[in-house]
Amino acid sequence: MTDAGIRSGQAAAVDRRLPLRRLAPLSAQHVLAMVASPVSTVFLTGQALGLDAGRTASLLSATLVLCGAGTLLQSVGVWRIGARLPFVMLPGGAATALFIQTAREHGPATATGSVLLAAALLCAVLPFYARIVRLFPPLVMGTTVLLIGIGMIKIGAQLITGRSGTAGYAARPAVVLAAATIGCTLLLLLLLRGVWRQTAVLLGMGAGTLVAVTTGLGGFAPPSGGGGGSGGGAVQGAGALPHLLPYGAPHFDVLAALPLLLFSLTTLAEITGQTVLNSETVGRVSDPGRDVPRVARADALVSVLGGLFGTSLLVTSSENIGIVRLTGVRSRFVTAGAGVLLIVIGLLAPLSRLLAGVPAPVVGGSSLVIYGIIAVMGVDMLGRAAPAERSNSTVIALALTAGLLPVVAPDIYRSFPSWAGTVLGSGVVAGTLTAVLLHVLFRRFGQRENQDPDTAPDTPA
Repeated sequence: MTDAGIRSGQAAAVDRRLPLRRLAPLSAQHVLAMVASPVSTVFLTGQALGLDAGRTASLLSATLVLCGAGTLLQSVGVWRIGARLPFVMLPGGAATALFIQTAREHGPATATGSVLLAAALLCAVLPFYARIVRLFPPLVMGTTVLLIGIGMIKIGAQLITGRSGTAGYAARPAVVLAAATIGCTLLLLLLLRGVWRQTAVLLGMGAGTLVAVTTGLGGFAPPSGGGGGSGGGAVQGAGALPHLLPYGAPHFDVLAALPLLLFSLTTLAEITGQTVLNSETVGRVSDPGRDVPRVARADALVSVLGGLFGTSLLVTSSENIGIVRLTGVRSRFVTAGAGVLLIVIGLLAPLSRLLAGVPAPVVGGSSLVIYGIIAVMGVDMLGRAAPAERSNSTVIALALTAGLLPVVAPDIYRSFPSWAGTVLGSGVVAGTLTAVLLHVLFRRFGQRENQDPDTAPDTPA
């Protein structure tokens, strides 16, 4: 399919091939801006699932390689897969949160099956894209993202305190180390500028690790080159290179997969906005009906591979758009080069092992920053949904109530059948479903209430 909507002069900018001496530093700049996300996400996943340093290093290698492959696919495009725009691909923070939640409640094999089901659903609904995307306006997406952030703050805190009843639970050194990590991250956010500021979370984790080693509040223990150690059930030792099916054969449970299934549908609205933004940035005439399915197909394909190698859903991100605007270089081959660099970095096993020795309280402190920001993103989306309107405020209030009940009262659905407890006991699922249903109801029946007879225009007798 040809890109008929591209202006000829501007098309040259996005399709321009640069000489290697220019391409290499520009691609490295994109990698620098995006690498903090996969690294911090893998640390959080490894700590939350109790993976040892060897398996965490293997997961980091797989994640970096897949992020690189996804970035390359979106930038270059193959057939009707990939938008051929300067996109990068990252592990979605919200998707990772739901993956961790599913793994903790139902086991990592079920979480893997949920990723594969979510990717398949995303592909299956693309023919109905125009209808599906209407169900997830900012009001619904804001509720979903806010609930994800709130739920994950709780899990981030558990990384710091450990599990209740275990030795060293809520130990003072762990809490102090997490606070020091947060303080270092905030200081870096204040002092750094430009591309370096985008690495503040990653550098904050490095600073937190340095504090742990120099003060005795924690230790730095990267795995040796040998492998994965013991424990973890079906999880096998994997060294530091990507390992196929690290949690064993996937287990498919549709009810347990509901959070990720719903999230995969909500991503269509996010993909639409990012595709329009990216197209406008590089000068391409936006065509969501053509480009959004291409982006979604690439997301789904790489997410399937991600599930097979132990990651959550991988999603296309527009966080590198700032670099495109800053440099004025709109060539998609720059991000394609960034994809190649990520693949190379991911296959450097010693680097992956080195990065896998970060102490749990440091990861926990960083995760509080990351997921706090996700919650704020949800608030920002809700702000764009005109919450002051009576119908919108009612939808938001009831959806947040439904979503927060399982968080503040975890046993509220204890006496319900297991399937009901699985659905309603997930704050994300309960809140999102409530928001979607109420939004549809108010949109369909609320219009009659808005027709005030006293203000309606006069009609001829």
